[in-house]
Amino acid sequence: MIRESNDNGDAVLLVDGMALLFRAYFASAYGGGPVKRTRDGVPVNAIHGFLRYLADAVKKIRPTHLVCCWDLGGQTFRAQRYDSYKGNRPEAPEDLIPQFGLIKDVVESFGILNVSAEGYEADDCIGTLARRFAADAHVYVLTGDHDLLQIVDERISVVIMKKGHGNYQVYTPDFLMEERQMTPAQIIDMKGLMGDTSDNYPGVRGVGEKTALKLILEYRSIDGILSNLESLPKTLRGKIEADLDMLRLSRELATIHCEAPVTVEFAECLWCVDLDRVKTMCETVEFKDSIRWIG
Repeated sequence: MIRESNDNGDAVLLVDGMALLFRAYFASAYGGGPVKRTRDGVPVNAIHGFLRYLADAVKKIRPTHLVCCWDLGGQTFRAQRYDSYKGNRPEAPEDLIPQFGLIKDVVESFGILNVSAEGYEADDCIGTLARRFAADAHVYVLTGDHDLLQIVDERISVVIMKKGHGNYQVYTPDFLMEERQMTPAQIIDMKGLMGDTSDNYPGVRGVGEKTALKLILEYRSIDGILSNLESLPKTLRGKIEADLDMLRLSRELATIHCEAPVTVEFAECLWCVDLDRVKTMCETVEFKDSIRWIG
């Protein structure tokens, strides 16, 4: 169990919807086999995997409240700040695209609230709700995205999915410090320095993960580094000085915005399951493993 057996208080599970859906799709597509479809030809491989991943997490976390957060796909404020943000991302696989809309219907039928915000990413919605709900319950964030480690707090645990169903690493402030010798805020500064190839922003050119980590551990933050530039080797100092504007922009892009325009309140997220509705939806998407949810 991720929660202690004697912990009977409220717990909120915030699900990074796209992270789960993409993970489920590529896990099922691994090996090049045919994509699972319904009798009507609708692809459902990602949806089936999503439901299995989520069912495993629900059994371990036992949430009283449940929310699934999604990207909307339009331009975000980060892309407005930096034109090339995520500009290297390939198009989604053709047989995954029809599952984007269907999975939200599935989630809703399971009594789970879908949440998104125009101009913001799912991470921002998660960060906003995590901060808001932490006063009412312990918050668990289910994702495969290590960027979300920056919101870890005493009342917010980030549950990182590992290879295989039901395999997780739960990050608390203590475990993050034990594993990486870093605080949540330092996750942001690391990315500001080294950039992010997945999100397509460079940080300081010529500064990789090893150098960035060394700098953060020694000077604690980007501000600490900038206050001690004269102490750095000449070449490294030159790289940072040459990319100061990009360093600051990269830190901004890396920061999860925890004041996104999401109006959801805690009481709205109470998880109430209508088993008949779940069974009907499982039949619609031909999910034969529904015993995970209704058994």
